[in-house]
Amino acid sequence: MSAPLEGIVVVDLTRALSGPQAGMMLGDLGARVIKVEAPGHGDDSRSWGPPFVGPEADQSTYFLAANRNKESITSDLKSPEGVELLTRLVQRADVLLENFRPGALDRLGFSVARLHELNPRLIIGSISGFGHDGPEGGRAGYDQIAQGEAGLMSLTGPDPHNPQRVGVPIGDLLSGMNLAYGVAAALFERERTGRGRVVRTSLLASVVGVHALHGTAYTVADQVGRAQGNHHPAIAPYGLFACRDGKVQVAVAAQSQWSKFADAFGLDPQAPGMATNGERVRNRVAVIVAVEAAFASWDAEPLLARLAELGIPAGKVRTIDEVYEWDQTVSQHLLLSVDHAVLGPITIPGSALRLDDNPYCGGRAEHLPPPLLGEHNESVRAWLDDHDPPPAP
Repeated sequence: MSAPLEGIVVVDLTRALSGPQAGMMLGDLGARVIKVEAPGHGDDSRSWGPPFVGPEADQSTYFLAANRNKESITSDLKSPEGVELLTRLVQRADVLLENFRPGALDRLGFSVARLHELNPRLIIGSISGFGHDGPEGGRAGYDQIAQGEAGLMSLTGPDPHNPQRVGVPIGDLLSGMNLAYGVAAALFERERTGRGRVVRTSLLASVVGVHALHGTAYTVADQVGRAQGNHHPAIAPYGLFACRDGKVQVAVAAQSQWSKFADAFGLDPQAPGMATNGERVRNRVAVIVAVEAAFASWDAEPLLARLAELGIPAGKVRTIDEVYEWDQTVSQHLLLSVDHAVLGPITIPGSALRLDDNPYCGGRAEHLPPPLLGEHNESVRAWLDDHDPPPAP
């Protein structure tokens, strides 16, 4: 097995979640990711918790979530030693990732021009909170702030009066994913041009970029989406419905499904206000009442079985522990077993990608555990000593 990014060296200057997510995705695909952290405390997420685990209860499970397949070295980038170390790394690297505030890397002496002077083939991947320019380009960016500023919270929650954040740091995760695929595209382009480029994204751009139907509803139809709980804004019935002993999710997304669904549960598919999807969306409350009345005599498990027989997409709402114990999750190799330097053998979530010659998450034959702070100080510096370019004449 060979990983798609085998041989690619990534210098990861990022911290928290957005940038580390990008570095981890590149590492999953085989890149060597060298994470540079501040001495003493390292990545901010090393202190985020609880839960903390380990003999000293000092290992953050938050950090474990975004830093597999990386090596960790420590250095103060504001010091002469740190400048020298980063210079050597840049000269050897294919990719540099950073999520400092705009301008911070320039102040350290590593502007885009300087980085490309050191290594014209370098891909520079950069994440900011609200963009690298514009009237608010210098703002610090954290996920929940971006979820609110970028409109996502206004679309999430039970109603327009109770905005809620998405339950995972989706702005961070999306920006990391966007940066990873942008970097991969730039590496492909470099095969033609021989030169690197800068790839930029932001939490703002990443959240706006997934507005999807809500975006065009506003830009084309001048309609502002609002939070409306667990029911789809443009399809009905599509959402979470009560039954006798719980709740089930049902997605009746095609007119043929509606006819089959209505007939099976004693509803009139041609009833006034319900004949077409547009009518059902406009009369959503009445549709929900009718469907839940039809489900009132059904328990969840037999109801889901009946929906499956009909070919109607449906499902339950699982808790996190149920997801990881589900045989379907296990069958998709979504969990990795790694040997952590302090924790020993642990299981962590893995990559969402499966390549045809390697079913085990991403493209690597063997996955690395999230590193201890500075765990690879000696090995990375020894590698640099062996591979530094010769001095200029």
